Amino acid sequence: MNETLTTYKRKTIEFWQSRTSKQKGLLVGSVILVLFIIVLLSWFGSRTYYVPLYTNLTAQETGEIKATLDARGIVSEVAENGTQIRVPESVVDNLKVELAAEGLPRSGSIDYSSFQENMGFGTTDKEFNVLERGLIQTELEKLIRSVDGVQGAQVMVTLPEDSIWLSDEQGTASASIVLSLSPGASMDQSKVKPLFHLVSKSIPNLPVENIVIMDQMFNHFEYADHSVTDSTLSVYEQHRSIQKDIERDIQRQLQQMLGTMVGPDKVLVTVSTDIDFTKENREEQLVTPVDEENMEGIAVSVERITETYSGEELPDGGIPGTGEDDIPGFPAVTGSGNGDYELIEERINNDVNRIKREIVESPYQVMDLGIQVMVEPPDPEDLTSLPQERLEDIEEVLMRVVRTSISNDVLASWEDTDIRDRIFVTAQPFIGKQAVSQQPENTPFNWGYAIAGALGLAVLLLLFLLLRKSKPQDVSNETREEQQESVRYDIPDVNQERDSEEKARRRQLEKMAKEKPEEFSKLVRTWLSED
Repeated sequence: MNETLTTYKRKTIEFWQSRTSKQKGLLVGSVILVLFIIVLLSWFGSRTYYVPLYTNLTAQETGEIKATLDARGIVSEVAENGTQIRVPESVVDNLKVELAAEGLPRSGSIDYSSFQENMGFGTTDKEFNVLERGLIQTELEKLIRSVDGVQGAQVMVTLPEDSIWLSDEQGTASASIVLSLSPGASMDQSKVKPLFHLVSKSIPNLPVENIVIMDQMFNHFEYADHSVTDSTLSVYEQHRSIQKDIERDIQRQLQQMLGTMVGPDKVLVTVSTDIDFTKENREEQLVTPVDEENMEGIAVSVERITETYSGEELPDGGIPGTGEDDIPGFPAVTGSGNGDYELIEERINNDVNRIKREIVESPYQVMDLGIQVMVEPPDPEDLTSLPQERLEDIEEVLMRVVRTSISNDVLASWEDTDIRDRIFVTAQPFIGKQAVSQQPENTPFNWGYAIAGALGLAVLLLLFLLLRKSKPQDVSNETREEQQESVRYDIPDVNQERDSEEKARRRQLEKMAKEKPEEFSKLVRTWLSED
């Protein structure tokens, strides 16, 4: 065994000494890298990853769940300002099932289990009504939270009281709802209208008019019923809705465009419009000349008449005014004479252009437009940090928007000063703007495995380069060792003097004792037996 270890040790030393300094460095670096990977994998393997168990909790719910987990000996941590509880990833699924079986988290709301706990022979009508109303509110909150974009909801329901007197009139209920919307989420009519119907059908005797819905920023949502179009109020609501849509589109486009210039949270845009909802139908019958320069029409028919006469002219004579029928002082005809006569008459019938137009002018024309823009400087404390050139660029953009939005008939009578009077740009610090918090990721990225994989690839690459470079040298070293051994046994060293026969035999015996101890022992026994 010792001889085997000695042989391996000698070969290892010879292999190490036969390597170059670069190969030695690669070998040492590979060993260190492998050890580092092993340590890194051990560290990441023993590390505990926490994932959210519940989110959007109240302080009461967080404290209750935290106490339950601590009593079970489960390590947990509170995050997101006390609204989230995280537990190890390996136990999150089991904990959700077990806590749900225990009725956790209890949000302080009333569910069906409250009836089992509080109902008894001594329960009064007042207590029952309170439990019933609380149950309705809780179930409505659960239904509303299932809507996309709604994080939470608070519902307050007022139920009509039963009168002790007989009456044909039945009281109506009312409901007030406050929605907590997710960052970036919006509620349009496609979501608001079904929400009104959901609440109205969930509570008896609750008309849509008695429901009030708003978000956490106190933006009020209205129920728009487009099926009714005959009443004056519905026409007003339609006009108001169209005006809001136009203002919202212009505001959204400006907010997006200016947000790319100064930042989405650095600009605030408001738009006000004056819309003309008049629908005009008119008929025009126009008569215009064909030749507008000479104001002449086109000749339809031409008639020319020419008359000529030639003869003797009668001379004047006689006694004036002597007859009964004669005119006093008029000359009388006394005889015949020669005379000429010529008449030229031309009649032309001209026709003109007769144009008939039926014009229907569509409503919804923007007659006036006002845009107000507030920009926060890069340094809110220093208003001069926003250059004046940037404000001028914003004003130029707004002027172009006004030109393209206003009706052409109105814009024809406007000057640049009139357009500039309808925009307002100012630089002011924003106070009390709401910070949008990013949602934490449920599944954390395991950087340990990624780093370990990269290091493993690096080690394999180094070993591949090392083996590729060292293989030819190993073959040449083995060949050199065989040649040295053959020279060592067959060819004497030229630098040493020839040994005597006794020294040569002694050296051979020592070599045999080291390499072939069994044959050496047999040889010794043979010598002893001969003696």
